[in-house]
Amino acid sequence: MGQPLLLDEMFSDNIAEQLRAKGHDAISVVADPTLMGLPDDQVLAYATTEGRALVTANIKDFVPLDGRYRAAGQSHAGLILVSTKTFPQNRGFPAAITASLARLLNDTAKIQSGQVLFLTRGGNSNAPQHPAPEEA
Repeated sequence: MGQPLLLDEMFSDNIAEQLRAKGHDAISVVADPTLMGLPDDQVLAYATTEGRALVTANIKDFVPLDGRYRAAGQSHAGLILVSTKTFPQNRGFPAAITASLARLLNDTAKIQSGQVLFLTRGGNSNAPQHPAPEEA
């Protein structure tokens, strides 16, 4: 059901477990010792090879990586960006992320190859296909 996901290392495996319990294909970096501590470009390459959209709060590093993929004429399996302004990292963080991802996956047949979107509360996505470069 929906898009397979890889949760970046800032997300606990409990979120992936909760998503799997709801019938979604989700794995986490923290549950796989071979992925822990890998550089961001290698995490994205792994997600791409596995056909998994990468869920990350590391916006400052992954948006430029998306730009490099585009510049090289390549595409990843999708990036779902999680803003800490939208999802404050408090006790409710795991439940809010789980619920929003589950809603997004239920509402979206498949995240398009190369798509970048911001996860919103409630699971809707603000989907800039091409994030604007930061203005100088």
